[in-house]
This record gives sequence, structure tokens and C-alpha cells, in this order.
Amino acid sequence: MLYYMHEMQRLAMAPSRAVADALKFAANNPMNAFSHTPVGKAMGSAAEIYSRMTNKYGKPEWGIDHTMIDGKKVPVEVEVMVHRTYCDLIHFKRATNRNDPKVLIAAPLSGHFATLLRGTVEAMLPDHDVYVTDWLDCRNIPVMADMFNLNDYIDYIIDFLHFLGPNTHVIAVCQPSVPVMAAVSVMSGWQDICAPATMTLMGGPVDTRVGKTAVNKLAKENDKKWFEKNVITTVPPPYPGAFRRVLPGFVQLSNFISMNLERHMLSMNELFDHLVEGDDEAADKKSAFYEEYLAVMDLPAEYFLQTLEVVFQEHSLPKGEMMFRWQNVDPGKITDTAILCVEGELDDISGVGQTKAALDITPNLHTKKKHYHLEKGVGHYGVFNGRKWRENIAPTVKDFMRTHAKAPVKA
Repeated sequence: MLYYMHEMQRLAMAPSRAVADALKFAANNPMNAFSHTPVGKAMGSAAEIYSRMTNKYGKPEWGIDHTMIDGKKVPVEVEVMVHRTYCDLIHFKRATNRNDPKVLIAAPLSGHFATLLRGTVEAMLPDHDVYVTDWLDCRNIPVMADMFNLNDYIDYIIDFLHFLGPNTHVIAVCQPSVPVMAAVSVMSGWQDICAPATMTLMGGPVDTRVGKTAVNKLAKENDKKWFEKNVITTVPPPYPGAFRRVLPGFVQLSNFISMNLERHMLSMNELFDHLVEGDDEAADKKSAFYEEYLAVMDLPAEYFLQTLEVVFQEHSLPKGEMMFRWQNVDPGKITDTAILCVEGELDDISGVGQTKAALDITPNLHTKKKHYHLEKGVGHYGVFNGRKWRENIAPTVKDFMRTHAKAPVKA
């Protein structure tokens, strides 16, 4: 019922959004003398913000058509290497003969599209052969398709690492830290030659018993049945995934915004000021962020509920009680894959210490292969995007990968 009400509200707002678009066009038309007055500029700016905030955004484009290598502009093409029901493994193919290390970036399946990691990809492209897990919107997956849960996520990671082969590096951004660490633990137990050379965990909820945030408190204050009753709903027609049980993307987005409501209100005020002042560059930059931020996707209900239980309520991984299919997930089996944990000092999603816990639950990994980086003055988003990511964190990650790269496997 929740999803149906949301769709009805969105459709009901369509006329007012059309009026706002018309007002924006009229108020910003340079041929209109009123558009040059303070009142006209304010009306046009207000109409544009209303239109943007009430619009429905689909999956954004990656918008990465080149990278810079050795001071030269190199074309980049995005290609799908492996297609699965819920995810595509995409490759950012560079027009170069360089044999750079392969890196698999595991994008979070938590409401936003993988394109949120655009800055992550851009920073890695000059020095690495980059692959990304590009998750598909669950509302477009027919209900007759296979179900998808946390175990399936782990399966996908293992399959993709097998596809990429030995000596691959893996980066898990936020939520994937747990399934990626589980996959590496299982592969290490198998003595799998495709276990990654390095594993970088960035702002991930490895152990949510420490560094607790509002997200962790909400998960602990309500049991699984409460979430199933209050946030899980079915996709309405005419979406291809009609009648599938999901955690809607708009619910996740509401939670993200409410956690930092004051910050977003200030940001909207800044956008309004930029539009009124005619500062197009600043306005476009902020608008681009929100077009990405407001583009959300639905999650499979079974995946969300299992993750909620295993990661946030039972803390199965750090307690050594996590199960993958028929076997125990034992991080103690990791003896060869080097681990780097990256955290943001101001992270309000995965608090300080949650990711670092990965170093404590791998007792058989030599200390020389354990690394930790705490970035001062950044929140959750700043761990994998923005200036400090480009200038401080990305170079640290790249140096870590070079230090622990393995020799090629001989045929």
C-alpha cells in the first residue's frame, strides 16, 4: 500500500510541477523584462528548485568517456562483461595497451545506483583496469525471477572474482564490506587462486557494535518483523517488477535526508542563492549532486531483511557466527589477502571503528598486511568521493595495492 500511495502522490504533483516548469521558463526568459528584476529571479529560482526536488530521476549516466594517463587524454568505453539477473559486471575499457592491475569495485546495494561511485572510478582509472558491480533496479525485475539475498550477493562477488582471475584487487564501498569480506573468507578457506591480492574496505559496517550511529540504533530498536511490516511493500503496476516485495528506494532516500535534514535545507538555500545570483557553475555543480542523490532504486526485500538481521542485529561476522549457504564464514582463514580499512572521522552511517574491526577478526593475517587509514574531516560520502578522496585516500589505496600486488600466476 505504501508504494501505491507514493505513486499516487507523485502523479498528483505532476500538474504543479508542470506549472513550475512553465513559471521557470517564463521567469528565466531573457526576453521577459520581469526576469531581470529581483522578484523575477527569485520566482524563477524557486520554481526551478521545486521542479528539481519533485522530479522522478532514473538511473544516471556514468558520464566517463575519457581518463588522463601520463598527461594524455585516453578514451574510455563502458562495456557489460557479465550479466546477472540483479547485477551487471561492467568494465571501463581504456583505449590503451597498458597492463594495469585489475580492480573490482563492489558498489553498495542500499538505495542509490552504482553511479554514485563515479568519483571513485575516475580516481582509479589512470592506474587500474576498473570493473564495477552495477546493480539493477529491483522494480524492473519480474517477480518470477529468482529471489536475491545476502548469500546471492556473496555468490556474485565470488563469480566476478573468478571471471577476473588471479591477482585482482577488490574495493568494497560501505555496505558491501560484509559480503566482500565473507566472499574472501570463503575463497581463502578453499585456497582459491582467485582470492584477491588486496581487499580495501571503505566506511563499511563490519562490526556495528562499535561506533554506533543513528542507522545502527534504528536497526537495534526494532525487530525484523517491524521492518517487514513498516518498510517492505510490493511494487505496483505498470512496473515490470509488479507485485515483487521490495524496500522502495524512496523509503531509503527519506531516511538519508532525514538524518541530515538541516544540512540539506542549507544546501537548498545555497542552490537558491546561486540561481538568483546567476552563478551557473556553482548551481550546476550542486544540481548535479542532487540529481544523482535523488535517483534511487528498489532493493529486494529478502536481501534487505537478511542483511538487517545478519549485519545490524546479530553481528554475525565479527562474532564468527555468519553462515554462507552450508558453511561457516571464518575470517581467520584469510592469510594472504592484504586488508586496508578506510574510515571517515565524521561518518554518520558507518561510525569510526566499524570498518577497522576487520583487522581484529583476521588473527591469522600478518600485521604487515593490515593497514588502516582514518581521514579527518570527512563524512560517509567523502570517504569515496570529493577532494579528500582524490588527494588523500585514493593515493593511499593505490599505494597499498602496489605494495601487496602478487606475482603473475604461471600457466
